[in-house]
Amino acid sequence: MSEVNKRNLKLLSDEELLEYIKDYNETFNTAKSIKDSQSFEAYYKDIAKRVRDREIDILLVVNMFLTGFDSKPLNTLYVDKNLKLHGLIQAFSRTNRVLDVRKSHGNIVCFRDLKAATDEAICLFSNKDAKETVEGVLVKSYEEYVQDYNQAVTELQTTTPTATSVKHLATEDEQVEFVKRFRTLMRLENILNTFADFSETDLNLSRQDSADFKSALLDLNDAAHKDETSVLQQIDFELDLIHRDEINVKYILDLLGQLKTKPQDEQFKLIHNLLSNQAQLRNKRPLIEKFMQQVDLNADIQQQFIEFWHIEYEQAIAKLCSEDNLIESKLRKALVNYQYTNQLSRTDEVAKLLNYKPSILKRKETIAQVQDKITTLIKTFIEDMGGVV
Repeated sequence: MSEVNKRNLKLLSDEELLEYIKDYNETFNTAKSIKDSQSFEAYYKDIAKRVRDREIDILLVVNMFLTGFDSKPLNTLYVDKNLKLHGLIQAFSRTNRVLDVRKSHGNIVCFRDLKAATDEAICLFSNKDAKETVEGVLVKSYEEYVQDYNQAVTELQTTTPTATSVKHLATEDEQVEFVKRFRTLMRLENILNTFADFSETDLNLSRQDSADFKSALLDLNDAAHKDETSVLQQIDFELDLIHRDEINVKYILDLLGQLKTKPQDEQFKLIHNLLSNQAQLRNKRPLIEKFMQQVDLNADIQQQFIEFWHIEYEQAIAKLCSEDNLIESKLRKALVNYQYTNQLSRTDEVAKLLNYKPSILKRKETIAQVQDKITTLIKTFIEDMGGVV
C-alpha cells in the first residue's frame, strides 16, 4: 500500500484495512482497492458520491473530506481536532451548503475548545465586526432565538390570537400577512430545535397551538391552489418547514410518556390529530392505536412498544408470506437491505421473492401487488421509527 494511503488511513493496520475494504465492497457491491494511489483515488471518489447520494449517513475521517468536498445534505460536523484559520473555515464550511428551506445552516459539534480559534478565523476571513454581528456567519445564541420566537408569537397573535381566527380573516391581504408571520415563526422553531438546550417551556406557543396553526396554514394553501385568481398563489408557503418536524414513533411515545403529568384527554387528542394529519404516520396509525389500547403508563413505555412491535412485525411477515406465497428468508433479507439502503425492492428483485412462477399475463399485476404490500409493511414497521427499534 502506498505511503499516501497509510497516512490518510493511519488509524488502521494493513490487516484491518483489508478487512474494511472487503466489508465495503460487500456492502456496496463494488470491487474497490487501495493498493496504489490511483486505486485509492477511485475509492475516495466512490465514497464522496455515496455521501452526496445519502447512501452513507456517518463518515469518520482523518484529514480527509475537509476541503474541496461539497454535499448539500451534510448538516453536522463532529470535530476532535485543533483546527485553525483557513483550515477551520474550510472544514466548518463542509456543512453550510443550503438545501432549500429544509436546511438553512450547518451544525458544528466540537469536542475541543475552538471558540478562540473560530473567532480569530472569522475575523481574518470576514469583516472585522463578524464576531459581534455573526448574522450570516454563525447562528445566534439559544436565548436570542427564544426571544425572537416569542416576539414573533406576539406579532402573530395580534391579528390571529388562535388558529381558529385564521378562518375569519376578512381579506386576502390579511391572509397573506398571516402566512408571512407564521412562516417566520416556523423558521425560528426549526432553528431552536437544533439546540441541545431546547425546551418547549421556553416558548410562548404550546405544541398543540403550533400544530393547529400549521393545520390552518395547510388549509389556506389548499384553498389557494383551488382558486387561480387568489393572491395567495403568489406567496411561498414554505411547507417544507412543516415537513422538517421529526414527527415519528419516538415522538408519539414521548407524548404517551407525558400522560402521567398532563391531562389525558388533551394528550390523546394531540396524538390522534398527529396520526391523522402526518402523512408519514398514516400507515402506522392502526399499529399505534392498538398499542395505545394496551399500554401500561406505569411501566417503561418504550420497552413495551419494542416488545409489541416485534410481535406485530413477525405476524405481519408471516401473514404476507402466507397470503402471497413468498419465500420468507428472501423477504427478510429484502427488508434488512432496505434498512441499509433506504431503497425499495425493484420489480426484478420482488419477482425473486415469489415461491412460484406466475403466468406471463398475471406476472406484472402479481409483482405490483406484492410490491405494494411490502411498501406498506415498510412504512408501518420500519420507516420513521425514530430509532426506537
